[in-house]
Parts: sequence; C-alpha cells; structure tokens
Amino acid sequence: MTENRVVQGRMVTPKKLAEMIEGESVMEAERIEDAERECPECGGDVLKVGYMPSVTAYVTGHKCQDCDWQKREE
Repeated sequence: MTENRVVQGRMVTPKKLAEMIEGESVMEAERIEDAERECPECGGDVLKVGYMPSVTAYVTGHKCQDCDWQKREE
C-alpha cells in the first residue's frame, strides 16, 4: 500500500520522494515514515524512505517536509 505525504507543499509518493533525494529515478521504494527528528536547517519535520537506486544498492533517504534539506545513508 502506498502512503502519500506532503513535502514542500506537494503530495508525493514514496518513489517520488526517493527520486527527489536521489536526483534521478529509482527502481523501488518502501513506504514513507516519520524520521522522528527535526530538520537541522529549519526545525521542520523530517521524513524517511528506504529505496533501491540500483539492483545492488539500498539507501535510506531523509527529507525535510518544509525546506530543501535532505540526506542519504547507504
């Protein structure tokens, strides 16, 4: 089941959120979750999504709902 969330005023799917973080298309993305942390830049809520940018890689991406801040962890 896909759970859409609002990020910077736009409704995004898990795959679209992963693509925003990665900067290019991804193969697959898991559901979006609350990261339970504040954005270091604006203090907004941070979301996280797990995704596969390629067959051999798995990344956890973090993205602020309110500003451009993002981070990826391999």
